[in-house]
Amino acid sequence: MKIVVIEDDVYRKLVEIKGDKSFSEIIENLIEELKVARNKRLMKFFGILKEDEAKQLEEDVRSVREEF
Repeated sequence: MKIVVIEDDVYRKLVEIKGDKSFSEIIENLIEELKVARNKRLMKFFGILKEDEAKQLEEDVRSVREEF
């Protein structure tokens, strides 16, 4: 268990949506919702590159990473 400090206005917002759940459950649910939303945003780009474009992009990214 860890102690987390949050601002009063954030605490009040969490209390509003808390219901009978624990703060940990609420935060975990919010994180999961963000992950789902992020994945949905990413999935709309799935398959838009042709195979050769994807390979070139992958090579470019690898090259830039190696430079740093």
